[in-house]
This record gives sequence, C-alpha cells and structure tokens, in this order.
Amino acid sequence: MGTPLDYGQKPYNHYGAYLRDKYDGKRVFKIIADGGFTCPNRDGSKGYGGCTYCNVDSFTPELSRKLPTIREQIEQGMERAIKSYAAEKFIIYFQPNTNTYAPTHYLKSLYDEALSINTENIVGLSVGTRPDCIDFEKIALLESYSDRFDVDLEMGMESIYNDTLAQINRGCTHEELVQALELAKNSKLDLCVHTIFGFPWETKEMMLAYADEINRFPQIKFVKLHHLHIVEGSIMGVKYKREPFKLFELEEYTQFLAEFIPRLRPDIVIQRTFGLADYDLLIAPNWGLKKSEIQLYIDKGLESRVAIQGSQYQPSLLV
Repeated sequence: MGTPLDYGQKPYNHYGAYLRDKYDGKRVFKIIADGGFTCPNRDGSKGYGGCTYCNVDSFTPELSRKLPTIREQIEQGMERAIKSYAAEKFIIYFQPNTNTYAPTHYLKSLYDEALSINTENIVGLSVGTRPDCIDFEKIALLESYSDRFDVDLEMGMESIYNDTLAQINRGCTHEELVQALELAKNSKLDLCVHTIFGFPWETKEMMLAYADEINRFPQIKFVKLHHLHIVEGSIMGVKYKREPFKLFELEEYTQFLAEFIPRLRPDIVIQRTFGLADYDLLIAPNWGLKKSEIQLYIDKGLESRVAIQGSQYQPSLLV
C-alpha cells in the first residue's frame, strides 16, 4: 500500500498542486524573461559587486542569456515548454536581477511586450525584485495587469538579520522589506518572499525564526526556500575556494526543512524547497543528483518525519 506521497500528496502546501487546482488541471509553466536589468548594489547607486553569493548567470537559463529580445526569449521558451513538458498555459517570469529597477514607463513597455505574446495562453506575470526598488507607483503598475492576469511580486528576503544582510552586501535592510510588504498590504498582488538558509554564521535557531517572521505578514502568499550554494563568479565563491566553510549536505538540509516547514503558516504556498545552479557554475554543495531526485529525496524525508506544514504554527508568536 502506497504512502500519500505516492499519490501526489505532499506534507506541505506545494506550488504544483496550487497551479493544478487554480487552472483546472492545465499544465502551467513559467517562462523566464531577462529584461536586461541591473541592481542598485551593482551599478554604484548603493554599492558594487552585488550580493556576495550572486552570479546572475547561475539562475538564468543559458538560452535566455543569449537571446537579444524579450519576444524571442518568450517564444522560444514557450516552444520548448510545449515540446518538452506539454505545457498549456504560461506565467511570464521576469527573474534575473532587479525587475522593477527602472522608470515606471519603461517597465510598462517591457511588461506590455512580454504579455502580448500568445496572450490567450498567458495566465500570469511574475516579477522578481528587491524590496528597496518597490514604491506605490510600481505597485499600481503591476496591479493594472491584475484584471487580466494573476500577478506575483517576488522579493528577496534572504535573511531576517541585518548583520547578515550587511555581510552579504545586500545593500538593503530587513526593515525595507517590511516597508515594502506594508506598501502592498491591501494589494491585489500575490506576494512571494525568497529566503536563503545556511549562511555559516547563522545558527539553526536563527534560521528557524525566519518562519515566525514570515508568519507575521498575512499578505505573504508564496515562499521560496533555498539553501546557500556557492557559484563561480561570486565574491563568496572566491572566499570559499580560499577557505571552505560548512554548507548543508542534502540529509542535513532535509532535516532542517523538517523542522522549519511545520512552523510555517499552513496557508502559505511553498514554490520551491531548494535552490539550483547550473553544474558548470556550481562550486558547492554538489549533491550529485538531478533536480527531480533532490525533490523526491526531500519530499520522502519530510513524509518519513511526519513534517506537516503548519503543525507547529503558533499564532501567539506573532507580534
């Protein structure tokens, strides 16, 4: 007799099931668009070099890095998703760098172009950005698409500790994230925050506290949970090669998630449970498995530990 996981039931509120339920079982895929943006801690307005863990190429598919126009990226991305995964509907995902870091009129022209391609099969717009690059005008722009598409605004939380944010050259504080969340408190947008676990100076207890902080904001609908990985072309990569430091092994990370996910508010949808980088850029940790194998390992580990999302959620901790 099989386990719930054998029948597609995970012990957490996962994004795949959310998409299937929302879009009547249609196969929905994100198509990554690179708008050619930079970041305020790369171009000198706040700093140079970017976040110390970041090489933007490590999370941008090679195809989108080479294509010159938004239209070509999206058309080819859709074609590939249809042929390889039988995709039926699409979410246009502006992922690399800071995708609200430009004047609003320019952002509108870019988003308009992306959403005009195969519009009848586009169901959503997802925009990744930094909390210090959000204001009322940009929220209003994104909301203007919400009568036709589901709009997901994704912001990097990374850590809840300002000491960590300073060490990784983040260029913004946790208070700025809180301010951005408050700006969008009554918005039509679906808000997502992205976290990174495993900075070597943060303890397990410090990382578990991320859940309590996320739980404080009812406007947060999605989370992406990533482990720290070290990539070529990053400042942290140079430091790691000189003096390696402790990173999560897969079993350790699974155990951590088994403690973290039960603390997370049960209505939040988990879009991802781990991070990925191209193997030609990845320095460490290399778990030696394909994406699907890592996901299955984590899911089985959570199920065997009876790590059910929200089972240890304590509203009394919200302040």
